[in-house]
Amino acid sequence: MVNGAIEAKIYQTSPLAAEATMTSTYRASCHCGRIRLEVTAELTEVVDCNCSLCARTGFLHWYVAPEQVTLLTQHAQLSTYMWRTATGGHHFCPVCGVAVIRTSTQFPPPVSINARCLEGVDVSTLTVRHFDGRTLLP
Repeated sequence: MVNGAIEAKIYQTSPLAAEATMTSTYRASCHCGRIRLEVTAELTEVVDCNCSLCARTGFLHWYVAPEQVTLLTQHAQLSTYMWRTATGGHHFCPVCGVAVIRTSTQFPPPVSINARCLEGVDVSTLTVRHFDGRTLLP
């Protein structure tokens, strides 16, 4: 981690786009509370992917920049399942099994938070974009 942000390749956004958005700080955690993080970003859209992993786990992607994420627990407490490449992974709690965050340097954006793990957020009120990962991902 660098300054509390998860290390990953950063994909730049327009400074004008950043100024036009309203950001809030959200907390996310696994079921047992062992893994906790904060995200300071705008929550406007989540992505529902039907790839083999997302379909099985129910991961609902909220894509954010790495510098917007602060891990509140030690990184060593996370377990990681890696697939496709060894540069990212599906990070989950080894106690309750809930995946809170994913990282990737192969596919932008590099960090995805499981919106179902956000505290106080009703995901049924969010705009959901569907992604056909079953046929589009290797």
